[in-house]
Amino acid sequence: MTRTIAVIGCGLIGRAWTIVFARAGCDLQLWDPIPEVRAALPDLLAETCRISGDDPGALSRFRVLDTLEEALAGAEWVQENGPEQIAVKRDLYARMDRVAAPETILASSSSALVASSFAGDLAGRGRILVAHPVNPPHVVPVVELCPSPDTRPEIMDRAEALMRDVAQVPVRMTREIDGFVLNRLQAVVLAEALSLIEQGIVTPQGLDDTICHGLGRRWTLMGPMATINLNAPGGVADYLERYGPTMARLADGAARGEAFTPGAARILAEAMPGPEQVPSLSRSRDRRLAALSRYLKQSQNKDH
Repeated sequence: MTRTIAVIGCGLIGRAWTIVFARAGCDLQLWDPIPEVRAALPDLLAETCRISGDDPGALSRFRVLDTLEEALAGAEWVQENGPEQIAVKRDLYARMDRVAAPETILASSSSALVASSFAGDLAGRGRILVAHPVNPPHVVPVVELCPSPDTRPEIMDRAEALMRDVAQVPVRMTREIDGFVLNRLQAVVLAEALSLIEQGIVTPQGLDDTICHGLGRRWTLMGPMATINLNAPGGVADYLERYGPTMARLADGAARGEAFTPGAARILAEAMPGPEQVPSLSRSRDRRLAALSRYLKQSQNKDH
């Protein structure tokens, strides 16, 4: 039986989610509150496919609908991609909870707002969760599944299974926490990076090279926990015994929120490409990420 997925909000993230579900063979029902966005969707989706190298034939199963109610009709899963504004989220989820069938899961792509902040006292709050992707989700597969205190366990089970079925990598969290997992990790790395740059210890390019050709090169293949398990002869326990005190000292001296300063922003603005280059650089990034994703899948298949 073909799955029916509703994508609500069709900006960059919504379009990328559409590609994820479409290439998995799902029927897509798309809606955006802005008529001009709805009208442009076929061309924008085709362009997204072209950049990432996806088969445009996968887009034969989507419909752009004029109302939220039409988009939700018969949907098993709703992927919401609205603005990161709590008032907008609360209004939208109140509407969706009234309209969607009781068995429909309502999932938000929110990168900052936890589900309890907009699910509130809705009758269907037990079927609401955050499914936070990494931009762009059609070429970066991890999805953080974060429940509210009211999200039912069976909803989390269904969410995890669906994400695996559409070739994403679900990370199931046990409870809400500000920033989820990825953004908390990213915030710590960014704080130390900005501090090192503002102190003049390293240039922005040097910092990026350290991550891209150093830590990031390893982390493409395995996470930091698996990495340290291979970095000492006796595995992770040996690593923590040998290097734990040193790493603890460095962590205690690392930058925190104070590193996000106007001074660091000025240095970066002078060193980085300007805003006018962002669209073309984003397209180049997506092409390279898509190529990397294809290579990693082929490599994993060979390893197995």
